[in-house]
Amino acid sequence: MNVNGAPRTYKVLVIDDSNTIRRSAEIFLKQGGHEVMLADDGFDALSKVNDYHPNLIFCDILMPRLDGYQTCAIIRRNPQFSGVPVVMLSSKDGVFDKARGRMVGAQDYLTKPFTKDQLLQAVQQFGTAIQGE
Repeated sequence: MNVNGAPRTYKVLVIDDSNTIRRSAEIFLKQGGHEVMLADDGFDALSKVNDYHPNLIFCDILMPRLDGYQTCAIIRRNPQFSGVPVVMLSSKDGVFDKARGRMVGAQDYLTKPFTKDQLLQAVQQFGTAIQGE
């Protein structure tokens, strides 16, 4: 909550090679009052993380060129962004995938397709962990 008692607005980066998933997430997050930046792969995301300074990142696992695990690990290695919560997105709900996500520094795991409520709940869950709170 901000000083007026209204929910905080966060800058959220959504990384996914699926246009449908990116657009759905963008609509849901904007309806929740958040600023949204989109990236279609890990390389695109790395430049946007640097330029946009998101408060929270949703990152797909299976992407061409640079997958979500690699993208998350690179973000974690940068001291400037190592504290930004990363939530992995995947159509698979396996224990191995979740464990591997945690190993590279992801805070949570959301299974696709996700609902508006699931996405906004994840933002609120990590709102207290976001730097500057």
